Amino acid sequence: MQAFIDWLFGTVALPSVGLPAIFVVSLVSATLLPLGSEPAVFGYIKLNPDMFWPAILVATVGNTVGGAIDWWLGYAAKLALVRYRQRRQHLQHEREHAEHRGHPVKKHKPKLDAKYFRWMRRLGPPTLLLSWLPAIGDPLCTLAGWLRLPFWPSLGYMAIGKFFRYLVMTASLMWIPDSFWHGVGEAIRQWF
Repeated sequence: MQAFIDWLFGTVALPSVGLPAIFVVSLVSATLLPLGSEPAVFGYIKLNPDMFWPAILVATVGNTVGGAIDWWLGYAAKLALVRYRQRRQHLQHEREHAEHRGHPVKKHKPKLDAKYFRWMRRLGPPTLLLSWLPAIGDPLCTLAGWLRLPFWPSLGYMAIGKFFRYLVMTASLMWIPDSFWHGVGEAIRQWF
């Protein structure tokens, strides 16, 4: 197990890769994949304290781009569902009225939003200030696309929330003494 951990850290060695690694890790962690970017950002800044602001900004941009991808996935899923329902209703209507082919087919528009998403529609894009929250932030971005909240305001609120997350979490981790992190590392090594 120790060899695997050494290989993993050697492969993703942040000082040799730098800010592009921060961008990629932040982008991937903002999708629905379970990956946290905060340790990567913290590790990079811990090794390069003079890169605090560039790392925070690159992580924010990467995470916001990932949130935008989630928004578009939700939007595309909603369009696919609406089209599927329309086709299904159209085919059902044709089957029911097969003998009356000469009459115009009346199209029924499906309901677009469930009543339990009203809170997000009512509050709008500012709800995406919460997109930084673990476990619910990424689904919130997807839900915003599903509900067709305006894209650019949604993206702006995502960026604000994600920026403050990286700023607060990284700054607070930097203030914790190194002896604490050495103790955590030693405990992890003993466990594995």
